[in-house]
Amino acid sequence: MEERDMENELLDYDKEEEPQAPQESTPATPKKDIEGSYFLRSIVDCGFEHPSEVQHECIPQAILGMNVLCQAKSRMGKTAVFVLATLQQIEPINRQVMVLVMCHTRELAFWISKEYERFSKYTSSVKLSVFFGGFSIKKDEEVLKNCPHVVVGTPGHILVSGPNRSFSQKNAKHFVLDECDKMLKHLPALRDPGGSLWHQRASHHFCV
Repeated sequence: MEERDMENELLDYDKEEEPQAPQESTPATPKKDIEGSYFLRSIVDCGFEHPSEVQHECIPQAILGMNVLCQAKSRMGKTAVFVLATLQQIEPINRQVMVLVMCHTRELAFWISKEYERFSKYTSSVKLSVFFGGFSIKKDEEVLKNCPHVVVGTPGHILVSGPNRSFSQKNAKHFVLDECDKMLKHLPALRDPGGSLWHQRASHHFCV
């Protein structure tokens, strides 16, 4: 009798389900990583497989926020160094210039702007404007009212627009001088270490 009761108890026994560990939610991909994948896609589209020596040396330092003085022969990818480094670091904020690039000719300004467009074509978050001779200052001021994140241009137009408060340079985090030897040779404002341009609040200065 006792044995039969024990069998019934065993038959009536409901095995308790083991508690399941809560499933961990997949963390969202950081925005910085998403932007980086867009830039990588652009790099692949351009046919780049390996960085040049100057790119290998300078891009990591620039991304770490160091001031960079870059020197290399023509067609070694110096422009891509500061374009990729600044695009990788900026976090676009409405109505704030984040990158200011100055060069000495309109042809160079046009070329640099095309490089920015080429490497940022898969992201719509970065706004770019280019300024050089041949256009009226008033037209430049109209464009600057939308306050692009990246400003590329010749000193004549940029230095005129700055004092007129068409755009504010105070939030620029990256200040780039392309072909800086020629820029410093012809522009007293850039040769003066105490001048207003060298007192940019930029956290990163880039001279090529």
